[in-house]
Amino acid sequence: MTPRRVFALPRQQSLFLPAVLNPFVQEVNLAKADIIKCVFRGVFLVPIRAIFLTLVLMVTWPVAAITTFMHPLKGAVAPMTGWRRFMCRRVMAFLGRSYYFFMGFRVVVKGQQVSSTEAPILAVAPHSTFFDGIVCIVAGLPSTVSRTENLATPIFGRFVRCLQPVLVSRKDPDSRKNTIMEIDSRAKSGGRWPQILVFPEGTCTNRSCLITFKQGAFVPGVPVQPVIMRYPNRLDTVTWTWQGFSSKALLLLTLSQLYTNVEIEFLPPVTPTGEEKKRPVLFARRVRNVMAQALGVPVTDHTYEDCRLMISAGELTLPMEAGLVEFTKISQKLDLKWDNVKKELEGFAAVACSCKGGRITIQEFARFLKLPISPALQELFALFDRDGDGTIDFREYVIGVTILCRPANTEEVLRIAFQLFDTDEDQRITHEEFSSMLRSALGVCDLNVSKLFKEIDTDSSEFITFCKNIEREILYGFESGILIFV
Repeated sequence: MTPRRVFALPRQQSLFLPAVLNPFVQEVNLAKADIIKCVFRGVFLVPIRAIFLTLVLMVTWPVAAITTFMHPLKGAVAPMTGWRRFMCRRVMAFLGRSYYFFMGFRVVVKGQQVSSTEAPILAVAPHSTFFDGIVCIVAGLPSTVSRTENLATPIFGRFVRCLQPVLVSRKDPDSRKNTIMEIDSRAKSGGRWPQILVFPEGTCTNRSCLITFKQGAFVPGVPVQPVIMRYPNRLDTVTWTWQGFSSKALLLLTLSQLYTNVEIEFLPPVTPTGEEKKRPVLFARRVRNVMAQALGVPVTDHTYEDCRLMISAGELTLPMEAGLVEFTKISQKLDLKWDNVKKELEGFAAVACSCKGGRITIQEFARFLKLPISPALQELFALFDRDGDGTIDFREYVIGVTILCRPANTEEVLRIAFQLFDTDEDQRITHEEFSSMLRSALGVCDLNVSKLFKEIDTDSSEFITFCKNIEREILYGFESGILIFV
């Protein structure tokens, strides 16, 4: 039986790998039979459906234009009432259902949607495709959160106006604060405003898990009704992620199907506790857990920032999935910001760009540090290699660099680094060993380290030893030289 590995530094269970490593990839392997069916059906279905969809749009646009005519979207905005509300909630909703019907969607609704007074906010997940807009139609066209730029989109911008969305502007530095204030105001209007529908994940996933919920919808501290979506089809033609089919390909594939099933289930509203009203993050987590349990999927701490890191990894010639770190968890546990993680990604790329799969082996690790493979180096490598698979991925690299450089672990790290400097293993480091190791690691042949050596060698013995009784001042002085390797 293989002995269980004992780590020099404690492993935090909360930093173990997530249940789903990459929720932003969708791989659909179409069999030859499926491709042939899609081609033959598409030849007939796509033109017919395109004609009907065009007809629906030709009717919908003037209805939307009339409904929103002379109705402000900014400033002192009031909810639609009277004939405008009827046109939006009845006529536009009917046209929306017709649009999805002609695309071939068959909708099954489970559960019961409550009124805006019972639950002012609808939280929908998982968000996996641009077809998810069908939930807005089923829910009776509630308000949504939309970018200001969407209002200028030809044709569809007018449809968005009918929803009276909460507008978000990338150009306004106060946009996030104003958005939360507007959501709070509408949610506490006592039913004057329609419900607000949000996709709290903030980006599309492959529905294999629920990622971090953004807190905006949970800040008001009002009851939230969870809404879950499923696409129970043999062939997945709807999932639109960061790695997978393009939007045009998915649209053609979907229009080429005889029908596409979608299930929308309204779960019972969730009311926040007193503590959750003070801490929206707790409320968001509880709602997410309720939805994950109903879906039968795990939760992870990925977020949109992971997608940004994926793009950055691709730009650095690394595999895109190399940038996935579960940013929410990493940033909270290690007190890191996105810019810090992005900087570490650039450092990781300098080592791993030549490695297959974007993972560092012990050979690349030693080559980068310009050190021979020794027991001390293997132990240092093991501190990074958290899952013990013999390689270091970017997530392990970020955790290792951050944790190992913290004062709480200084003595253990120093002990390992001491062994790296002690090339002849005589339990002491001479000036020559100290200077040659730093010169090799830094690639500077004329580096003068005499001053640094003297600061560490406080007793002027011309060598440095390591013992448990060494003064903390010496430890920190020594740290300045050896943490270069960490």
